[in-house]
Amino acid sequence: MPEDRIQFGDEMTAPSPSQSSPQAYENARRAVDAIHARDPKRDGDGLPAELSYADAMEAWVARLVPEATPLLRLAARCQHLERWSVSRDRFPEGRAGYHQWRQFLYGVQAELAARVLREAGITETEAAMAADWVAKKGLMTNPGTQALEDAAILVFLEREIIEFIAEHRDYPRSKFLHIIARSWRKLSTAGRDAALALPLAPEIASLVEEALNLPND
Repeated sequence: MPEDRIQFGDEMTAPSPSQSSPQAYENARRAVDAIHARDPKRDGDGLPAELSYADAMEAWVARLVPEATPLLRLAARCQHLERWSVSRDRFPEGRAGYHQWRQFLYGVQAELAARVLREAGITETEAAMAADWVAKKGLMTNPGTQALEDAAILVFLEREIIEFIAEHRDYPRSKFLHIIARSWRKLSTAGRDAALALPLAPEIASLVEEALNLPND
């Protein structure tokens, strides 16, 4: 694995050349969360699942980039925008079908995020930047994209992996190991440090440890 992994710098904390107004950020946040509130799935507390997910995404971005711009925090909340509207079963089974679904989602969510942000008063420049991050453009080279990817993987490890394993009991252990290993290779140095510090359940910590020792596939 390459050692010169992306680090988060001033570009994630300094105002952009075309920064939107504070009111526009607030309007956009409310608009994004109103969409999340329509998610039919509920979390353990009875809240819309995607609203809870957006909170977790923003919290991780804030931890990884403590002085994150309002736009980066807002983009973090757009990570799964209307994800429930595109079901996995619309695409073929297997790894190839899964990647088709994910790529389709990236495009749909990025387009929706850009539109919602523009309508809320976010500048064209910033709306386009956020859309690129949500679409995962420039992974490993674009700091905004990387911050969202790191946060998504950390949310998965912290909140979702136990349920994911329970839902896929038919998977062999090797498949879970390769999922973790592929995710690990997408993390920045900061993301890896945060992942290693997570208080994981023993069985999950064991999976992660074993996955990190797999050869690249």
